[in-house]
Amino acid sequence: MAFFAWTQTVPITAEIYDEIAARMGDTPMPGLVVHVATQNSDGSLSYLDVWESKEACEAAVEAVVHPAVHPTLAAHGINPPGEPPRTPAAVLDVRFADGTSLRG
Repeated sequence: MAFFAWTQTVPITAEIYDEIAARMGDTPMPGLVVHVATQNSDGSLSYLDVWESKEACEAAVEAVVHPAVHPTLAAHGINPPGEPPRTPAAVLDVRFADGTSLRG
């Protein structure tokens, strides 16, 4: 199975990320395999997303992610010129705690 995956570094704090996540709530995002948010040593955040397809990713970003991100950033006076660049990532394996995996 081929996956669509990418990494992205964003100039927001963990607190702003938490606000975005709260706005998104439990809204389903069909096609999302895993989303991992990490905090870097400079305080910025990085994401690793793995999707079943690029189309599923784009649909969820427009329907779920952007409607949560844009008002949250605006509430903090953040008006970026666009979305930070995404770096494509090739998925070799997604391994779960139960021993199952999805090979890329």
